[in-house]
Amino acid sequence: MQLTKANPLLFPLSRFLCARHHSSVNLFVAGLSWDTNESILRDAFEKHGEIIEVRVICDHVTAKSRGYGFVRFFSETAAATARKEMNGQILDGRRIRVTYAHKG
Repeated sequence: MQLTKANPLLFPLSRFLCARHHSSVNLFVAGLSWDTNESILRDAFEKHGEIIEVRVICDHVTAKSRGYGFVRFFSETAAATARKEMNGQILDGRRIRVTYAHKG
């Protein structure tokens, strides 16, 4: 079997590997305070490694946090460390839950 970009058998595998890599560096953070913003979330997580993006999901009307967000790390190692160290910690007065985000 020739391993080329034209080989249709490789497309599902490459998409799986890409999705797996993506989900391993993107963390889902639940249990955030309504007052938590992206700066607070970044400050709490950046000690674990280089962050690419931080998003706190906000209500359209009140502009307050909806209680969850995402932290995307540059490396899998940093994300794994942050998940382990930050899960169950108190942030902005609330105990947070940190898991890997799933691409949906």
